[in-house]
Amino acid sequence: MDSISIGLWTTGGMLVMVVLGMRVAFAAGLAGFVGLIWLRWNGFDYDPAKFGKAVEVSAKVAGQVPHSKVSSQALSLIPTFILIGYLAYHAKMTTALFDAAKKWIAWVPGGLAVSTVFATAGFAAVSGASVATAAVFARIAIPEMLKVGYNKQFAAGVVAAGGTLASLIPPSAILVIYAIIVEQDVGKLLLAGFIPGAFSALVYAILIIGLALVFKNVGPPVGGFTWRERFASLPPALPIVAVVVIIIFFVYNPFGDAWGTPTEGGAVGAFIVFCMALLRGMGLKQLGAALLETAKLTVMIFTIIWGVLIYVRFLGFADLPGAFSDWITSLEMSPWIILICILLAYAVLGMFMDAIGMLLLTLPVVYPAIMALNGGEFVSAADSAFGMSGPMCAIWFGILVVKMAEFCLITPPIGLNCFVVAGVRDDLSVQDVFKGVTPFFIADAVTIALLVAFPWIVLWLPSQA
Repeated sequence: MDSISIGLWTTGGMLVMVVLGMRVAFAAGLAGFVGLIWLRWNGFDYDPAKFGKAVEVSAKVAGQVPHSKVSSQALSLIPTFILIGYLAYHAKMTTALFDAAKKWIAWVPGGLAVSTVFATAGFAAVSGASVATAAVFARIAIPEMLKVGYNKQFAAGVVAAGGTLASLIPPSAILVIYAIIVEQDVGKLLLAGFIPGAFSALVYAILIIGLALVFKNVGPPVGGFTWRERFASLPPALPIVAVVVIIIFFVYNPFGDAWGTPTEGGAVGAFIVFCMALLRGMGLKQLGAALLETAKLTVMIFTIIWGVLIYVRFLGFADLPGAFSDWITSLEMSPWIILICILLAYAVLGMFMDAIGMLLLTLPVVYPAIMALNGGEFVSAADSAFGMSGPMCAIWFGILVVKMAEFCLITPPIGLNCFVVAGVRDDLSVQDVFKGVTPFFIADAVTIALLVAFPWIVLWLPSQA
């Protein structure tokens, strides 16, 4: 049997395990290890005496993966960004951010929901984890919306959808993972996420206002705030804004050379938020809770990375990515049609897999195919299929697939953000959250279509760096 066939059979087995309920990390790790053994033993012509040798060699290959990849300096961004978010929450900075957004925006139709979206976008700028964002604002924003008569399901849907913005707005853990898998510049990818992230928040806000105008019981406006109260709400929210500005200047510095790497910027940001949290009275109990939540989420993400990278190493030996690229480029179809089909496939796949696992499993195969469609890693914009150079195509496609990952965080049956919101609120079922988040599917579809049609939305900022 040839290596491609082994790769396809092993991938099929992994998908069966995922459908049957096995965690992606363990299904991918097991499939990758079995696939390595199979490839090696196939090379020994299935000699029974050589099976032990095949297992030994495969175990060495698989065992090297976790340390060699996870020791990457870029991955240390993930725990620092997550820590920033949890420290900000336990220091009650997020409450101040939501309060400021509420007092300035709540007067419009659906104003509290719009305030929640913009507050989650602001929090996303200091936290790289969508799950953490959804959990934080489920505690803060939903009670406020219910208090003034919002539909319970809609309020939950707003928080679940708003939480997805942390996937795009830097610092983003998923963008860091994408950069490591495809070996692209982390800084430029994070920079590319700013405008699409803000654009996504704006589309959400427009959708909410439209729904509130059509359906009067969706989200009544809230008034009564004086200008004095509005301006008084700004100083407590400034620490989060200050942290965002400091990280941006540290990593990108538009007026000169960068002061440090994104990893160092994340560490500086975590230290600044820690100092601010202490000044705001955070005690040992809150600090311990922030560290524990950060450790839990980091371990979950790193476990997925460990398992999937073993599978990715197997794919490399089986040459499945190369075969898929050759097949894609041989199709007599427009590259744009193929790209849209791949994005639609992500939408379907995201119904059954978590966002990080989905990207880790598919990118080693899909990314080379997209680059080949465009004309290769080093193609110029003039000679490319999508009208952009190889490096710019890598950034653009990264934002598209991360936006698709956002979409997957709210799609049934395993939309993780929806489960998080339901878990935080005892008065909500998962079904309630899925019903409330349904209108945001339309907003995400519009956003993705516009990012595909107008790549400059993604590429303008990184092209200035």
